Amino acid sequence: MDLQLLAALVLGIATIVVIVLRTRLDAFFALLVAALVTGFVAGAPATKVIESITKGFGNTLGSIGIVIGLGVGLGKILEVSGAADALARAFVRLLGAGREPWAMGGTGALVSIPVFCDSGYVIMNPLARSIARRKRAGYVTLALALGCGMTLTHHLVPPTPGPLGVAGILGADLGGLVLAGLVFAVLLLPVVVAYARWIGPRLEGSLLPEVREAVYGRGAVDGTGSAAADRPAAAAAAVAEGSRDDPAAATADGPQDDPAAALGTPPAGAKPHRMGPLRALLPLLVPLLLIIANTVATAVDRNAQGTLDGEGYEPSPIPEALAFVGNPVVALLVGLVLAVYVLLPRWTTRSQVGDWLSQAAASAGLIILITGAGGALGEVLRATGVGDEMAETIASWSLPGVLVPFLIASLVRLAQGSGTVAMITAASVSAPLVSGLGITPLLAALGCCAGSMVFSYFNDSYFWVVTRFTGLDGTAALRGWSGITTAVWLGSLPLLLLAGVVL
Repeated sequence: MDLQLLAALVLGIATIVVIVLRTRLDAFFALLVAALVTGFVAGAPATKVIESITKGFGNTLGSIGIVIGLGVGLGKILEVSGAADALARAFVRLLGAGREPWAMGGTGALVSIPVFCDSGYVIMNPLARSIARRKRAGYVTLALALGCGMTLTHHLVPPTPGPLGVAGILGADLGGLVLAGLVFAVLLLPVVVAYARWIGPRLEGSLLPEVREAVYGRGAVDGTGSAAADRPAAAAAAVAEGSRDDPAAATADGPQDDPAAALGTPPAGAKPHRMGPLRALLPLLVPLLLIIANTVATAVDRNAQGTLDGEGYEPSPIPEALAFVGNPVVALLVGLVLAVYVLLPRWTTRSQVGDWLSQAAASAGLIILITGAGGALGEVLRATGVGDEMAETIASWSLPGVLVPFLIASLVRLAQGSGTVAMITAASVSAPLVSGLGITPLLAALGCCAGSMVFSYFNDSYFWVVTRFTGLDGTAALRGWSGITTAVWLGSLPLLLLAGVVL
């Protein structure tokens, strides 16, 4: 490989890591500076570098920016309405006694599709505590299963912003990524439950005293106790510690006993706000089904016409209609409207809804900028020839193509902590390589997303959220949380290799 182009790539990635770890600046700034460094070291003219940055930024956000904003808005309404909590309680009832870890893991996976995992964990953690309190044991198992269930879909399934950004940068079909991500999440959930059940009892004795008392009650020593005491201030302030993986994460107010408390007190004569699981699921299920229906109908129609290569394809009437309603922008618009008018009570005012959506838009802003900056870096890699040169070099290796984005995402995740930044960086670097690696954009997207799950530890904000609410510290936190995230990362590797044969 040309040493100058290799230096451009290495220095570009190193720039991201150093800025995120060693300065007060964030990943958006780091990705833009990395694009400049890469372009200049590669020898491109300054004007060409700037043109590539603006082109890549605009093209990426043109395809995915609206979708990220709508997805975050939908998640906010699910959060404040109590729909997320209703889904969690329904899972526990459905699976029954003895299967609580499955219920917690499944709930986490479902809730984290539209809701950032940081805030989702804060919302759902009181349910794990109440189950452990009734059983008088098993809190660590439930808390880890809940947290890692959320990790699965947070990293693998759109409309979570990270996978959305990856799909936009790589040009992967969004419906295909939803389907593949859901399959991966379902197949990895047993890994989550098995590890949580294995490590949980071993760490129960390591619970911080204040968290043990909050879960099991005063005087609890070995994971048993009576009615719980008040939640400690240390746990309530957990989210305020460390850097944040997602800007929409929960605030330092800590978990709320009533997740729908933001709705306020109903006016006199108004019916109480009740949330059933089917009602809670509707705004999430409808857009996902529309997106998947579009993907499936288009694939079937292309196959029937013999135009799988994309040339000469003219959609039939039904696939054409589904292509409209199943477009992610339209599908998430439908989901957001359903959320506002189905989940929120009638007494909710327009100003309240506006405030919640404004909060969601503010939290989505940085993710949108990071995604656009990732697209800018990818365009610079293309324009300078770094991507083509790297593709030729890697193609000469015996390494399976899908492992390239997987390993890039893993290394960036270990270096700077944020799963979202890791997968977007990996997508940016991998985008120019996809054709040379002999893999599809969808497979590359799965590699980026799966690789970003590895070994969550001190430089990951979600590490602090989960371990502080769970009550684990030091080596116990590493054995519990870092261990379970690494277990699902390892579990995703054979799935990726199998997907490389299928996709």
